[in-house]
Amino acid sequence: MKNHYLLFILLLIAGMVNAQDRDSLSTENSVANPGNSMIKINLLALPLKNYSLSLEHKLGRKITAGLGFRFMPSGGLPLMSTIKDLIDDPATDKQLDQFETSNTAITPEIRFYMGKQAMRGFYLAPFARYSTYKGSLPFEFDVNGTTQTMPLSGKLNTLTGGLLIGAQWKLGGRVYLDWWMLGPQYGSADGKLDGKRSLSADEQRELRAELQDLEIPFAETTTTVDANGARLDIKGPWAGVRAGLNLGIRF
Repeated sequence: MKNHYLLFILLLIAGMVNAQDRDSLSTENSVANPGNSMIKINLLALPLKNYSLSLEHKLGRKITAGLGFRFMPSGGLPLMSTIKDLIDDPATDKQLDQFETSNTAITPEIRFYMGKQAMRGFYLAPFARYSTYKGSLPFEFDVNGTTQTMPLSGKLNTLTGGLLIGAQWKLGGRVYLDWWMLGPQYGSADGKLDGKRSLSADEQRELRAELQDLEIPFAETTTTVDANGARLDIKGPWAGVRAGLNLGIRF
């Protein structure tokens, strides 16, 4: 039943896009120069404190090139309450309350439209993405019943590639709506977290044990702790899904 419902939704969307294409062909053809470029903003990213802008430029009858830029200023994790509910651990919740992060990403892509012309209808878009994530937190660990803190900060760089499936249609005039339906991506990540402070032998032992117990999915971590501080090197695969709803202006 769920599969039939999903199929119905997809067919309905396809009908809406095709109808919009037919209805707006005469309007667009009547414009001497509808423009070969479009600038967009991802509306769904705004509640997550992400500012995502992209530029699309027509290369041929059914092909365009795009470049996206995403920026999230330094602050707490988005959807913090949801994350805490999933983790359900008071000690981790306390750490998350003090965690600050920011990120940037650059995403080039090539789009191949399935319809009669570029910038309207369903499309497939191979893309690459280079992202940088920065974070800082006072990492707490226990030494003989006493809570100690190690200030950790660092960044993680990721390089991924993927395929975006989407649809774009004209709302009116030069205003368009671009729906990123599904964009799975996969690649690699490389980064580190480190902090500086004097540590006794007991503090080194306990901090090393706590850092080695950290579980980062799919990543390999190397922990270094000495009398002057600690460092956590992170390397491994990276995966994600690209999605969004963009409002665009063609020019």
